[in-house]
Amino acid sequence: MNTPQQLVRIVTPVVIRLSTGYLRQVSAGSRWRPVGLVPQGVVYRPVDSEFTVEGRQVHEAYLVINADALVGFFLPGESNFSALDPSQSIQIEKING
Repeated sequence: MNTPQQLVRIVTPVVIRLSTGYLRQVSAGSRWRPVGLVPQGVVYRPVDSEFTVEGRQVHEAYLVINADALVGFFLPGESNFSALDPSQSIQIEKING
């Protein structure tokens, strides 16, 4: 798998309303490392923290970003993609790790 290794930082916070009704926030300034690709986009794992989403259970989650949109989450414990509907605009900047 060929993925870029440069870290990204979230520029502005993103508040996400999940289909379960729960809210999550991706914090401004948080750092994320690309760890792979899925058909929907690039998968980013948080650096120095953990990010979770909640449905019937709490799941560790990685961001899936395509262009300038957060399109969903990759759930590493289930090796599964979970779509965010609708997708949300997200602003990232590349930084040195």
